Parts: sequence; C-alpha cells; structure tokens
Amino acid sequence: MTRQHYIEVRDLVKNYDTGKVRVSAVDHVSFYVDQGEFIGIMGASGSGKTTMLNILSTIDTMSAGQVFYDGADIAGMNEEELSDFRQRNLGFVFQDYNLLDTLTIEENIMLPMALCSKKKEEIVSRIQSISESLHIGDILRKFPYEVSGGQKQRAACARALVNNPKLILADEPTGALDSKSSDMLLHTFQVMNRELGATILMVTHDVFSACYCERILFLSDGRICAELERGNEGKREYLNRILDVQSQIGGEDISA
Repeated sequence: MTRQHYIEVRDLVKNYDTGKVRVSAVDHVSFYVDQGEFIGIMGASGSGKTTMLNILSTIDTMSAGQVFYDGADIAGMNEEELSDFRQRNLGFVFQDYNLLDTLTIEENIMLPMALCSKKKEEIVSRIQSISESLHIGDILRKFPYEVSGGQKQRAACARALVNNPKLILADEPTGALDSKSSDMLLHTFQVMNRELGATILMVTHDVFSACYCERILFLSDGRICAELERGNEGKREYLNRILDVQSQIGGEDISA
C-alpha cells in the first residue's frame, strides 16, 4: 500500500506569458511534506520559491500539476471552497508581520478563530495556551506599535497557530528582524514544531535560518536541484553542507 503524505506536490508548473515569451517560474516540481516536518525552501532571487509558496497557500493558481492536502486536491476547489480551506487548514507568517494596528495583540491572534465562528471559551483557552508557549502572555493587551519587532513576529506565529492548521507557511520570516530577534523567532519555530506539533514550510535565503530546518529543498530556475536532510548532524556541519550545495548550484550569497 502506498503511503499518503500529509502534503503532496505532483509535477507542479507555473507559467507566465510576457509578450511572446513564456517563462516557467515553477517547472515540473514534485515533493512531499509529512506531518510534523520543518522544511526549508532555498534558492536565489527568481528561483521560483515564493511563487511555489503562493500556490501552496492558494493565493496563486497553478498552470498544471496537483497539490494534495491530506488527499484533497486543491486544484478542484472553487473560490469559496479555497477561502474556507485557507481559514481552516493554513497558517501564515510573513516578513512584515501583517498585524492590524487598530487591534491589540490578543485581538490579532484571535482573528482566525473569530472568522471560523469558534466559541468564546475555546478562543480564550487557546490564546492563553499559545501565548504562554511563545512567551507573549505579558503583551496581549498591547497594540502592535507598542511592542518590538521580535514580539510582533511571535504574535504573528501565535496567530498562525491558533486554528491548529495542517501547515504553516513562512515567507522570509526573519527578513525584517535583527540577529537577536531572528534567533528568538527561529527558536519559536522549533517550539511550534517540536512541542506544539506544527508542520512548517519556510522560504528563506538565509543559511543560518535554514539550519533550523530538518530538511531543505533547493530551487534553481524553477526546479528542485538538490535536497538535504540534517539527520543527527551538528549545526556547524549542517551549515557547511548547506553552503556547499549553495555554491554548487551557483546561488546568491546567502550569508549576506
């Protein structure tokens, strides 16, 4: 019997027509994500990593191929079904936080549950549990402009987790943070993954961020050209292997 993966991408294609030229941003990509994995996607600018993330998040459509979540093919869903699917199954962490300044941190976190019409008691209990795990319980009553960038990003992580999504999609989540806040966020991702059971797919150009991932897919010209698994390696050895692959595929300087 064939094993069913949590998320399965089959022969994914995304083409853009620019005048008389057709550009393949994603070119027949196939991979899987199992429940509880923390996977990184790396590649130079223009390699197709963000386009692929947008398709997986149902924000963009595919030109060809299939994407399955727990056996359900998103290509067959209409707009209403896709909207409902996003709310119930996906969590998002962006580089610029995307918190609403007119809402408190607590209200920002509860928003996905409120949109799904969850009961007040369930919302309160869930927010208390997540905020304690991510060490933001003391800022729940504050507004985004009253807290640091690192605290905003942890609040964004809490919002992403609050509905127990099948998958958390993170697009360059450390891009707007200093090194200390980046380390804290990546540790938060580890807590989300190892202690809270979150499945995470993170797009990053940063080798130090990638070291936190258990598996990394490397994209070049819209195709997966390499894959690394950390296994039992130490952080320094893993980092060196990532740099080796990056240099072999001719990517940009990801340590910058």
